[in-house]
Amino acid sequence: MYQTIKYDVKDSIGYITINRPEALNALNKTVLEELFNAFNKIDLDDSIRAVILTGEGRSFVAGADIAQMSTLTVAEARAFGAYGQKVMNFIEKIEKPVIAAVNGFALGGGCELAMACDFRIASSKAKFGQPEVGLGITPGFGGTQRLSKLVGKGMAKMLILTADTINAEEAFRIGLVEKIVEPESLMQTCEEIAAKIASKAPIAVAMSKTCINKGYHLDLFSGSALEAEAFGGCFGTEDQKEGMKAFLEKRSAEFKNR
Repeated sequence: MYQTIKYDVKDSIGYITINRPEALNALNKTVLEELFNAFNKIDLDDSIRAVILTGEGRSFVAGADIAQMSTLTVAEARAFGAYGQKVMNFIEKIEKPVIAAVNGFALGGGCELAMACDFRIASSKAKFGQPEVGLGITPGFGGTQRLSKLVGKGMAKMLILTADTINAEEAFRIGLVEKIVEPESLMQTCEEIAAKIASKAPIAVAMSKTCINKGYHLDLFSGSALEAEAFGGCFGTEDQKEGMKAFLEKRSAEFKNR
């Protein structure tokens, strides 16, 4: 069905693999459209409780497709950037947690795609960067916004304005990635984290993600009010009753997503 990505679901986990290894998985319009389609499917599929996003071969995503971008007009470039942002924003806001399994290059649009995920697990061979100013452009898929929120304004400026590429250790040090593992352990580690998330109450997971995302842009009191509303709402779910009953009975809970 898809030309540029692989999509699969197994044991409540959705798998999306960008599959253009000959182009180091560079993002063109087709990739973006297929990503948007796949994440829409995931958003509507109640059987999926966590998602792993990765790239085929030795690259996560090496950037946006320069060959496709090089001849764009101003209007076409604005439309391309807006569509890329639409995809990234959608990935960020879906209720299912999305894990970026960064197996190699995550540059430009690839770094932006990884940052749109909920957290990033990196291979020790991964490389990160926003090299756009070296091409005469700015980041276009949210890089100037998400990077500063993850690593701070000064570090984001240094990385974007120098166009430097950093290794996994530096990315971890500055807070761009949450964990580094050896390449052969990357998918297993991500699957273990996804399975752990999938075993928890899906409504509570979704509400927690939403509170964190929305609260990040609010003052403490407004964010706390949002949390209080979510906390109270959980008590209207069957999963809350099952979770607390299972705890008191000293057994594993069986959540039904309702």
